[in-house]
Amino acid sequence: MIKIFRYLKSSILSILLIVILLFVQAWCDLTLPEYTSRVVNVGVQQSGIESAAITKIGEKTLYTLTMFLDETDRTYVMNQYEKDGTYKKETVYRLKKDTNEEKLADKLAPAMLVVSYASDEKGAAMLNIPEGSDALAMLEQMSAEQKEAMLKGIHQKLNDIPGTIIEQGAIAFVKSEYQRIGVNTDQMQTSYIFTTGLKMLALSLVIMLDGILIVFIGSRMAARLAKTLREKVFHKVVGFSKTEMKELGSSSLITRTTNDIQQVQSVIVFLLRVVFYAPIIAIGGVMKAMSTNASMTYIIGIAVLAISVLVIIMFGIAMPKMKVMQKFVDKLNQVTREILTGLPVVRAFSNEAHEEKRFDEVNDRLTKLSRFVGRVMSFMMPAMMFIMNMICLLIVWKGADGVDAGTMQVGDIMAYIQYTMQIIMAFLMISMMSIMLPRASVSAKRINEVLEHDTVIQDPKQVLEFDPKKKGVVEFKNVCFRYPDADYDVLTDINFIAEPGKTTAFIGSTGSGKSTIVNLIPRFFDVSKGEIMIDGVDIRSVSTYALRDKIGFVPQKGVLFSGTIESNIKYGNDAITDRMMKKSAKIAQATEFIDSLEQGYQAPISQGGTNVSGGQKQRLAIARALAKNPDIFIFDDSFSALDFKTDAKLRSELATMTKKKTVLIVAQRISTIMNADLIIVLDEGEIAGKGTHQELMKSCAVYREIALSQLSKEELDYE
Repeated sequence: MIKIFRYLKSSILSILLIVILLFVQAWCDLTLPEYTSRVVNVGVQQSGIESAAITKIGEKTLYTLTMFLDETDRTYVMNQYEKDGTYKKETVYRLKKDTNEEKLADKLAPAMLVVSYASDEKGAAMLNIPEGSDALAMLEQMSAEQKEAMLKGIHQKLNDIPGTIIEQGAIAFVKSEYQRIGVNTDQMQTSYIFTTGLKMLALSLVIMLDGILIVFIGSRMAARLAKTLREKVFHKVVGFSKTEMKELGSSSLITRTTNDIQQVQSVIVFLLRVVFYAPIIAIGGVMKAMSTNASMTYIIGIAVLAISVLVIIMFGIAMPKMKVMQKFVDKLNQVTREILTGLPVVRAFSNEAHEEKRFDEVNDRLTKLSRFVGRVMSFMMPAMMFIMNMICLLIVWKGADGVDAGTMQVGDIMAYIQYTMQIIMAFLMISMMSIMLPRASVSAKRINEVLEHDTVIQDPKQVLEFDPKKKGVVEFKNVCFRYPDADYDVLTDINFIAEPGKTTAFIGSTGSGKSTIVNLIPRFFDVSKGEIMIDGVDIRSVSTYALRDKIGFVPQKGVLFSGTIESNIKYGNDAITDRMMKKSAKIAQATEFIDSLEQGYQAPISQGGTNVSGGQKQRLAIARALAKNPDIFIFDDSFSALDFKTDAKLRSELATMTKKKTVLIVAQRISTIMNADLIIVLDEGEIAGKGTHQELMKSCAVYREIALSQLSKEELDYE
């Protein structure tokens, strides 16, 4: 999978942008629980009062609070307020705009709690204030030393009280003071909740837009990567020889180009969206949770451990199955392709039931494997939800003790649950990735196998050029050839020269090596020994493009492409004129059936040429080679689907066009090659005879046997 990432170099800016957007989204996600906590703690429980930094206060209350402050703090607090007006004949003070509210709250909160406790018997006893005494009157009557000693004792007692209780007591004091001087606390509460809700809504919108943008950029980048991979795989496959095609298999190459790349594309989007985001949200969630309440950190550890164990178990079960799944997809493609390609044969032998059974066997095996992986996936989600619910229960149980002890607030528990869920979800996303990644990893490995596969047919480092003075001289020098992994040579010591203006023909029994010889010329295979020269240059010393550009090749099985008759004839040279196209079609004896079509040369050709007959397909393939007008023509048993009359007429007109061209013909019919300038007879990979028809009838028993099996002595002019 890592090797695939090198194709993302061009998208580095997009990746950086996604990372930045992920940090923005994580910040928003981690901020939302804070606002939830504030709505509950401040908005609901504290009536919208955020701290002990009271914004409006009566003169009497302010004086009372400052009595419980030392001289320095008293001066500081008094300097933070200015007169605002009167309420029921009492002067009201307001907080100055530039005041540090956090610092002021730290000064006032203990004093507010003391004042609140002083009016309560239990509270007074807690602060060592004598029962029935007026703490304020006592302070006024005390000397400076006595007052300092009393305040010191009170503050020592306050140190034993949790900060949350001090804060809550101060908030209650502020609320009662607001109500006393006529401030509408209900409106304050409503305003706070509404404002905080709007902030939460804004954060949610940012998260939504951020997520859409991340998916948009990630999807474009993944699609671009898939496009690049398809191009590279296709370009690589186009350069494969028949050896590599046989080794990897056509159906497997199709699967790798489509399904495997699709798997990688899907996982890249998920990778950018989830795997990058999960660590950010997990680390941020841990930090936020610890800042909320560090005493419950062990709960996060339990959750992470439980999820890790679950993921490891699931990973160990699913990973081997993922590797096998792609092989079954290959097999299914192979069977489907084979059946559909050979459907006429299947129907001709009434063997539909057998092929359906063969397809069902492969399909059932893939289905069973997919079901197994699906069951593993379906088990994971409920298990995750169970862990999440148990963790929530543990947090509530532990948090309830904190609320009861006054060390936590209800909103803090809610925020802690949200942070913990975010952490668990981060690990859940990673665990989901652990299921997707193995299959994508297998697909990536299969793609790399194609991209890194060594090709047998390669251009040389130092490319030579053909001699422009020579046009189509083909020479075989001691050529031997053995198929990969074969135990014996299929061609042995082949020597001949095919010259321009002459026709060289190959004949022999089935499997004698006729097609193998002509397949060596355009380097569909490379010789095992010896060398093949064209125009005096070893074909392995020139580029494959230059070599094949000199050749017009017509294979045994005519191959047509979807399009029109015109596009197929002009396939090898789309720059030719319509006149040349029609001339090529005429020589190939294709004009008759083309003119009979309503659309003529614009008549459509379906995929594989299935809407034309075998003979028509072969004639169009010959016309395509003629339209290219190369130096060398190779006809690999290309006249087999033609009747004798059409065959004879085609060869007659072909001779007029190929007067200065080198023509090599592989044929089974003696009548097709009788007039060739040089006939090479092959027998079990060796040359059994060379010469003209008359010479071989006299000197070559193999040729004579083939000829007499097809034609009479009179037709052969043989006695």
